[in-house]
Amino acid sequence: MLGNLDLSFFSWDVLGPFVTKGFIFSIWLTIVATIGGIVFGTVLALMRLSGKPFLEIPSAAYVNTMRSIPLVMVLLWFFLLIPFAIGRPIGAEMSAIITFIAFEAAYFSEIVRAGIQSIPKGQVNAGFALGMSYGQNMKLVILPQAFRNMLPVFLTQTIILFQDTSLVYAIGAYDMLKGFETAGKNLGRPVEAYLLAAILYFVMCLGLSWIVRRIQLKVQIIR
Repeated sequence: MLGNLDLSFFSWDVLGPFVTKGFIFSIWLTIVATIGGIVFGTVLALMRLSGKPFLEIPSAAYVNTMRSIPLVMVLLWFFLLIPFAIGRPIGAEMSAIITFIAFEAAYFSEIVRAGIQSIPKGQVNAGFALGMSYGQNMKLVILPQAFRNMLPVFLTQTIILFQDTSLVYAIGAYDMLKGFETAGKNLGRPVEAYLLAAILYFVMCLGLSWIVRRIQLKVQIIR
């Protein structure tokens, strides 16, 4: 089997025209979904920790619902329902961006909530003793420490997110995996295409995991 591989296929000159566009979109989707997911997830986490039922109940329902549904199904829902709701198509790429932000926010929300709850109560009470409001205490005392503690987990979730970008094939978006698939079909070498895609995903995720580990060690030293 390995002897039948066409090694000339393992060249960026051959794959570049097919893969570059998808690679850029996969990276872009990962970055945008991470930033959007953290921002939206932080809002959800604060709602759940507010102690107010009219904020806590809907945020908890949203998080639990999203975490209970496969991502590929959420992708299909957004891809089919959003154009129906607004009366015009928005494209597979935009559907993927909206879906990933909405979906990942549920996971980032739980990370943020755990991070906030990890801050000792003494520091929270000290902020209130200094006359800070809830918002000031959260902004100046709690969240800076919580985000520092959460950084390795954020990055780990981002790696998982990057891997999940390959699911956008279900709605026809042109991601990195789609680029390799297109190259394999057009050049008649599907085995080499999927093998190289697997290698690239592995190398990128392994490298990012190593970076996360280094950051985690530094965060532990700071503590």
